[in-house]
Formats: sequence, C-alpha cells, structure tokens
Amino acid sequence: MSSYEEAYAYLERHVDALKTNRTGDERQTDAEVFDRKTLLTIYDMMTSGYIDQVHYPISTGKEGNVFYATDEDGEGMALKIFRTSTSTFKRVSKYVEGDPRFRGVTGNRWKMIYAWVNKEFRNLVRYSEAGIPVPEPITFAQNCLLMEYIGDESGPAPQLKDVVLEDPTDTYDEVISFIIDGWQEAHLVHGDLSEYNILMWEGQPMMIDVGQAMTSDHYNAKELLERDIRNINAFFRKRDADVIDDKVVFEEAISGKDEEEEDDEE
Repeated sequence: MSSYEEAYAYLERHVDALKTNRTGDERQTDAEVFDRKTLLTIYDMMTSGYIDQVHYPISTGKEGNVFYATDEDGEGMALKIFRTSTSTFKRVSKYVEGDPRFRGVTGNRWKMIYAWVNKEFRNLVRYSEAGIPVPEPITFAQNCLLMEYIGDESGPAPQLKDVVLEDPTDTYDEVISFIIDGWQEAHLVHGDLSEYNILMWEGQPMMIDVGQAMTSDHYNAKELLERDIRNINAFFRKRDADVIDDKVVFEEAISGKDEEEEDDEE
C-alpha cells in the first residue's frame, strides 16, 4: 500500500472513530462533512505540514462543522469544514453572488462553496488587519478553512449568550467598536452579528463566522449595518448595559466612512 493510500485509510478510520457514540442525525451530518473530496483536502493539509491530527468536533453550524485539530507540535487549531450539499449551496450563494469581490462565480455548486471558503478567509484577513479580534486565519483549500483555535484544553471559548458579564457596558463598547471599525477600517459589515457569533475569551469578546460579511460598497450594506446594530443593542439592553441609540451608532459608522471617501477624492 502506498503512503498516499495509507494516509487516506488513516483518515477514513479516524472519521469512523469520530462517529462512534454519535446519534443517527450526528452520524448523517458527519457523512455529509467527510466526503471523499474533503478527506483528500485534509490529507493535502497534512502533507503540507499544517495539520497532524483531527481530533473532535467543537461546534456544528448551518454551513459546516468545526473540529479541533493539532499540528506536529501539538498546537491547537480550528478546522472548519463546509458541507457541499445543495442546501448549503442555496444558503450561501446569495452572499457570494452579491459580493463585488466574487463577480462571475455563479451556478456551479462546488465553485460556490469554494468561493464561500475563500470569502471567509479573506474577511478574516481584512478584519485582522484592521485590528478587530477574530480567529487568526491560517490557510484554506477547497471546502476547508484552518484558523486559530479560541479556547484551551478544557474546551472552546463560550458564546457571548452563555456568559455572565462582569461589566456589560465595557463588553458592549468593545462589540460596538467591531461594527464601527469593521465598517470604517476593514470596509466590511458582518451582516449577521449577534450573541451567537461572538466568543468570550479571557474577558474579551471575539467575532467569528464572518463568511457572510459584505464589503461596505455592497448595495445592501447599510441595511445589514442597521441590522447588526439592532441585534447587538437588543442583546445588551437585556444585560442592562448603557446602550447607545441605534441611529447614533449608525451615523458614527457611516460618517467616518464618508469622510474617508472625501479624503480619497481629494
């Protein structure tokens, strides 16, 4: 048996081990995630030196699952594997086709899923370069995205919705800065920001799931911006934070962007 066949056989055995003691629905989900193309992609990430082992699932989302993986030094990473099903294609296609960076990517299901992975990676890079806390992007290929693992040996960082905040107003100010700086510095709007896709780690919030984020020149960007502000303000009002009026946050975000555009024109 060749080294390639041995590695592929190892991956298949490992996936079977991940499915042990899982429910019927979970096993079906694993079957959708770990198809042959995905196994080959993970194998390529292994031979390229990015991954040594894939261990266990961290979370399950609408588009895919996130697994805890390690490199040869035992350092933890998060491996996000996007499903390539028709339902996933239908869900993400509007976000890819509507993004000016991905004009011409239409129709083909595989191309659309791969463009979505590319999009999330690029959005992570843009947010990171703008100083907004997101998982550090490492690499991507096909329907797999490798990024920084947020958590420790006991498990991943909790979602904002599950945390008792010591100072809700301080956390609120941080999250609002994600929205404003995201628009002004990264020129992106998350579009689905809520307590479900913000992690709390070492007392600080961190934004995740940025695949659907659109550039601020997207035709619907300002509506998405308003939705993010409404969602975050609604959550923090329930936590008794000192919340800024929706319109004030919106105007602060776009006024900075408008000033930048005027400077560029000059």
